[in-house]
Amino acid sequence: MLNQNGLERKIGLFPLTNIVVANMVGAGIFTTSGLLMRDLGNPLVMLGLWTIGGTIALCGALSYGELGAAIPRAGGEYAFLSELFHPLLGFLSGWASFFVGFSAPIAASAMGFTEYFTRAFPGLLRVGLLPEAAEAIVFKKAWACLVILLFTLIHARGIELGTRVQNFLTIGKVILIAGLIAMGLASGHGSWSHFAQGGSFRFDFAGWKSAGLALMWIMFAYSGWNASAYIGSEVREPLKNLPRSLLLGTGLVILLYAGLNVFYLYAVSPAQMSGVISVGGLAAGNLFGPSFDGVLSVLIAFALFSSLSAFIILGPRVYYSMARDGHFFRSVAKVHPVFGAPSRSVILQGLISMVIVLSGSFDQILTYMGFSLGIFPIFAVLGVFKLRKQGKSPRKMPGFPVAPAVFILTGVLILILGFLRSPGPSGVAVLTVAAGVPAFYFFRKKYRLPMIKEATDDESKTAS
Repeated sequence: MLNQNGLERKIGLFPLTNIVVANMVGAGIFTTSGLLMRDLGNPLVMLGLWTIGGTIALCGALSYGELGAAIPRAGGEYAFLSELFHPLLGFLSGWASFFVGFSAPIAASAMGFTEYFTRAFPGLLRVGLLPEAAEAIVFKKAWACLVILLFTLIHARGIELGTRVQNFLTIGKVILIAGLIAMGLASGHGSWSHFAQGGSFRFDFAGWKSAGLALMWIMFAYSGWNASAYIGSEVREPLKNLPRSLLLGTGLVILLYAGLNVFYLYAVSPAQMSGVISVGGLAAGNLFGPSFDGVLSVLIAFALFSSLSAFIILGPRVYYSMARDGHFFRSVAKVHPVFGAPSRSVILQGLISMVIVLSGSFDQILTYMGFSLGIFPIFAVLGVFKLRKQGKSPRKMPGFPVAPAVFILTGVLILILGFLRSPGPSGVAVLTVAAGVPAFYFFRKKYRLPMIKEATDDESKTAS
């Protein structure tokens, strides 16, 4: 079924749920636990924060299920905020998505891939032309850019090819993680005493700031709980499939993340884990020997393809929607006549992702992403209250008003504490968003804007 916007409703519940899972399970869970242990120093506090993060993500998924059913358009927060509040707020969310919401996670996933892949094959970082440390940095970034280019070309060829690749990668990743957890905990070579090791966590102001930054990174690892809302224009029966995909995908990922963190702590002491990015490879090496470290590092590296691939599917639909509404360059709104995909938008996103790979370290990118990704979902979830007040919610999700209230309050607290703990990257994120205000008025002046409400009504009629 073809929409007024030129995109076709082809995606059912299974691939839609796969996109949610793939978008969530990526660089975050495979790379942040070691960094969290470095800052927190206590394994039980780290596990508690992962549990809190999962609860927040589930509250968000419940809220977005209601929003997605009411506004089944491509674009996610851009569509929700433009429709419910003001086009400027919607534009700023899309602007942030362009630089941070998708391009930066693509960069992080690609960098996570190189961390694991070169852990298995360190010779890929050395040809002898530069000093060893400098050459390692250069080649890690080069491999990351090459991976981004490969998947950009795949997804520029359309959603059907992209979702077939996505289904294969996601199923493989879930099997890998479940098998890893089961084998690791059954091996008997780890130690449950690791859970009682580490320093005591001080719940003073400095401790709360560290917890806030840790939750910001954890919420990056959980980001993607809202993934299917970004392709609402291409979902069959969105009133039913959008909410189900969000809840099924988020619930499965919460279980996988809990299992993986227990596996890490069983295999690795807090002191050994502290600061290690490729913590999955380290855990496997401890339990099964150095040779298995290399094998698993390769498997995790390819598992990261799944999340990178999902981000490349979703992001261009946001920029495409912005361009259709006159809030971005018109050429980005063009759909490829053969592949039926917003190919120019896909390619533009790939280029931005490569620039981000070349411009920062992994933990700086994590904080920059975490702060930026935390802002606009708060506003979007506020929209659930507006939908209910106006009587415009066709699919009332359970948990109201507790779930949206928990999401909003914890989201604001995480942003405040994270900014206080790491003001540099967080400040850059604020400036990125602020730069979108003059950009909005530039595009508003450059293009005559169609009525967003009319576009929404057209798509809602098509969906029904």
